[in-house]
Amino acid sequence: MATFNPVQIFGDEVTEEKGENARLSAFVGAIAVGDLVKSTLGPKGMDKILQSASTNEIMVTNDGATILKSIALDNAAAKVLVNISKVQDDEVGDGTTSVTVLAAELLREAEKLVDQKIHPQTIIEGYRLGSAAALNALAKTAVDNSKDKAAFRKDLVAIAQTTLSSKVLSQDRKHFAVLAVDAVLRLRGSTDLSHIQVIKKAGGKLSDSYLDEGFILDKRIGVNQPKRLENAKILVANTGVCSKVPHDA
Repeated sequence: MATFNPVQIFGDEVTEEKGENARLSAFVGAIAVGDLVKSTLGPKGMDKILQSASTNEIMVTNDGATILKSIALDNAAAKVLVNISKVQDDEVGDGTTSVTVLAAELLREAEKLVDQKIHPQTIIEGYRLGSAAALNALAKTAVDNSKDKAAFRKDLVAIAQTTLSSKVLSQDRKHFAVLAVDAVLRLRGSTDLSHIQVIKKAGGKLSDSYLDEGFILDKRIGVNQPKRLENAKILVANTGVCSKVPHDA
């Protein structure tokens, strides 16, 4: 009778977890990530000091997406939460910390239900019912002012101020909320934010920031060139310029 030796498909340093141990590991990793960024949430959220282990670079931030992208994780469930925050950042641009903390808290409550011998599929079905009920409640309370330009702009400014409340420039959030809303409204429905150019200049105050129409070219004036011209003709070319010189010149 022929015998077959088991084939090793995993690497030497790979560890395998099954059953309760795997489930507990997922709960612990996800909840730990939620607790990590929870203290940065809200207008009174605290900043985190991140130090790179390789380059000794130090970063101070309270942005959940930045924190989650900067830390090294080897837990599968924790990596899922990081991916959730990345998707939230790409699709919406805000709420990365909130979605991570919400998912972690749902898993925290799910761990309690699992300890009560409730099957995970039953817990998931309950969460799906809760999600549908929450979406229906939001749809009933939602207000659409898109046809009223004044009311629509007021809603956008309020949303922008809420978003900026937890950022570094929270003290000037009203000023920057108006700038952001005016810039977005000029896109006329487009979602391509690359059309909005941001020029950073050192010095001055945050309140000195302004929104201008057209195109601003951050360029220094050369030596012996006039600093002011009226009725000038301007050429903007997105291409390289080269000149050919004859060999006999």
